[in-house]
This record gives sequence, structure tokens and C-alpha cells, in this order.
Amino acid sequence: MRPATVRAAVDAQAAARPGAPYFISPEAGRALSFGGLRDAALRLHGQLRALGAVPGDKVALYMGNGIATAQLFVGAMYGGYTVVPLNLLAQGAQLEYVLGHCDARLVFVAPQEMEKVAAAVARLARPLRLVAVDPDAADLYPDAAHAPLAPVDEGDDALMMYTSGTTGTPKGVVLAQSAVIAGGRFVSEAHALGSADRVLGSLPLYHINGQIVQATSPLVHGGSVVMPHRFSASAFWRLAAEHRCTWINVVPTIISYLLAGPDPRGEGLDISAIRFCRSASAPLAPEHHRAFEAKFGIEVIETMGLTETAAPCFTNPLERARRKIGSPGRAFGNEAKIVAPDGRALGPRETGEILVRGANVMKGYYKAPEETAKALEPDGWLHTGDLGYLDEDGFVFVTGRLKELIIKGGENIAPREVDEALIRHPAVLEAAAVGIPDEHYGQEIFACVILKPGARVEEEELKAFCRAEIGPYKTPRMIRVVDELPRGPSGKVQRLKLVELANA
Repeated sequence: MRPATVRAAVDAQAAARPGAPYFISPEAGRALSFGGLRDAALRLHGQLRALGAVPGDKVALYMGNGIATAQLFVGAMYGGYTVVPLNLLAQGAQLEYVLGHCDARLVFVAPQEMEKVAAAVARLARPLRLVAVDPDAADLYPDAAHAPLAPVDEGDDALMMYTSGTTGTPKGVVLAQSAVIAGGRFVSEAHALGSADRVLGSLPLYHINGQIVQATSPLVHGGSVVMPHRFSASAFWRLAAEHRCTWINVVPTIISYLLAGPDPRGEGLDISAIRFCRSASAPLAPEHHRAFEAKFGIEVIETMGLTETAAPCFTNPLERARRKIGSPGRAFGNEAKIVAPDGRALGPRETGEILVRGANVMKGYYKAPEETAKALEPDGWLHTGDLGYLDEDGFVFVTGRLKELIIKGGENIAPREVDEALIRHPAVLEAAAVGIPDEHYGQEIFACVILKPGARVEEEELKAFCRAEIGPYKTPRMIRVVDELPRGPSGKVQRLKLVELANA
């Protein structure tokens, strides 16, 4: 029988392979076994009860990656609490808003972040208890008293994640126990993962990809995760080789950085155990996809997911011959359809909004019934806000975001089309386009580019290149060279923040 709750998944793995490693922290030089994870979850429950929390309460985390962070993340859900991981990039007013909105009783905070969180809590109208925890602590609350566990139902709230809030007030995405496990299961099944598999996961535990793909899928298939504090281009391949990782989990930004570095095989590192590279959280430029496979000899499986779908909703097949570069794949574990603005279902290659439905879809947005009603249809279909189309084989092709779509003189222009044209220029490493106000056309196109190390190029040369690639109408009016692009925690470019650069 497949587990439907985090507790059932942890108990099953702890019974089947108690001594097998689950979470490996390279900086701390320690591993947490499945048996150790269950014991830590039981101790955490006892500690939470001693602190006055009861199952169903919300427990927030403001911590970077580490063994203790993993114990808190999994252990809170195990005990029937709702875990609220807070984005470490959230500061000031945004941090204050989320802490006030989420109704958490407790916040576990890394010591170096305590001053920042305490300042935000001091401005709240309600008391909130802060608990300092070193993310690398190996044994969490070894002396905690035992407390009886309350039953956990698959429909109970397990995880609440706040969206980045780049287009408005952050929204709390509420995911049930069953949705968290379904997300982990879909990853495991799509990639045929088993107990012998080990992922190198450099993404943070405060992002849905890190939480589900890296931390939850091993709970389902019994594998393990090597999770450093953060991504490091200089350490990435060494960690993969030392720990004999069988797959790597990345975002396109990481692929860009790795492409700029050396081939690890030329430095004597054995990466032959790696079966594939999973890319998600943002569209992967086809040029980078092909370049990565050619340089490192590792196949890339592009996927797509949302916070609202507990990470995965589309994936390319394992079989290389059936994949399509430029597409994040087909619905896996979900249904998908494309709809027109009037809700009419569209046919193959007709562009509209992408909708998905499945067991991993959120329950709704916390304390936001109107926003929930806009996003979720009564029959379970989720409006993703992404524009795209399905081809004849059911592969989805994403062309942009509803709110990011550039409408120039009444013509719709997908920002990604402009991005990919610029990336094809030999001097350009990354690119991002956005619409800016224009009195004649309604919107014009503005783009920012990051150049490859040592490269130089003039704006007019890039414009001429774009005109040849996509035509004058879609060529940006302005192109600016920048050192970095504004990003969310997953590495996804926050396009609407580019508008500020256009006016700088």
C-alpha cells in the first residue's frame, strides 16, 4: 500500500532500511539515516508539545540547508503540524508580512538570522516564539520527552509555501499531506528512482523544488540526497563524484554556471554514476540544453512544476528518443489542457493558458478565498498563469506568463522567444526580455543580457542579430548588459523587476 502521508512514508522507510542514509550534509560531514529521521521526528514532536504547540499548528523555519533543517522540515509534517519554510531572501516588510499572515506559533531560526527575524517579529501585533537552531546540528532535542502522536490524515495541511510576491502580496500555498507525497511520488516514478539512487541537490529547503524533488522523493523511493548549504560551481562536480550521485537536480542558472566551468573529467573526477540531470523551475534554453549534454556527456531531462503543484507537473520521458528539447515534457501524474480566455479548450498547437489537475495540486491560498477561486476551478483544474500549447504528442511548450506577455501594437510576443534569440548570440550567456510602456505601441521590448566571461558586444550588434533571428518587430528597442538578473529563490528570473532597470 502506497503511503499517503509524510508519517507513513517515514515509518515505511525506517522499518525497511533503518540504517540507510537519507540526508547527507557534506559541510557537516554527517549523514541522517531513515531510522534517525524517524527518531528525530518523534523527539521534535515531544519538544513542540513542550513548547505549547499542538498538531495542526503552523511551525515556521528561517534556516538554510542542513541536517537539523531537514529534521525540522520532515519532522514537523510527521507530527501533524504545518511547516512554513520562509525564504531567506525575504527581509524587512515582506518578512514581517509573511510572519504575521501565516499564524505560526513558533519560528525556528538559524542563529545568524536571529536579529533580522526578531526585528520583524517585534513589529507584529501578536506574540511569536523564536527558537534558535544551528542548521548543522546532528541530534535535535536528544532529551525531549515522549509525547503521544495524534492521527494524521492525508487531507491534513502539511506544508505552506509563500509565493515570491513579485506581482503583488505574497500568497500562502497550502498543500495537504497527500499532495506532498504525491509530488515526491511523481518525481520518483517519472525518473524510475529506487533505493540505490542518490541525488546531488543544491537547491534550498525553503523552495518547493528542494522540498519535494530533493527531500520528499527519497522518502518515497528510499534513496538519499546530498544537500550542501548552497550551490557552488567549484564544488559541484567534486561532491557528485565523491558521493557517487546517480542524478543531479538543477535549475537553468546552475547549468549556465557549470557550462562556464571546466569538464570535471578533465580534472580526474569520476562522474560516470550520474544517469541524468533533472532541470526545472524555469525554462531551459535549447542551446544550453544541447551544450550541457555535449560538454559533460550527461543527458538532461527538462521538467516543469509549480509551488501550487508540489513541484512536478510535466516531465520529459526517461527514454532519450522520446524527449523533446525546448519542452518540459508531458503531464505526469496529472492531466493538462490549454484554454482560451473564455475557458474554451484549445486543440494542438493553439496557444492559451495551461491548466493542470491532479493529486499534487494545492488546497488553496491561505486566507485568500477570492484568489483561490480565481486559481482553482470547482472541478479541480488549476490555472497556472503560464501561456503555452500542447503538440500532437501531448508535450507542452511554454511561451510565457499571462502577466509577462508583451503586447506590442496588439500583437502578442512571448518573452522567451526574445530570450532565446539573444542567447544564440555567441557573446551572450543569459538573457531576459520584458514589456515596457510605450505611448505608440502600448508596450515595447526591453532586454537585459549577461555576457560570457571575457566577451564584449555592442547593443547595435545584438539588435542586428535579433532582427536576423526573429525580425524587426520582435527585436528589443533597448538592450542592456548587466552583471546579474533579478531572481527568485529557484533561480527563475523575475521579469517584472526588469522594468525598473529600463528606467534606471
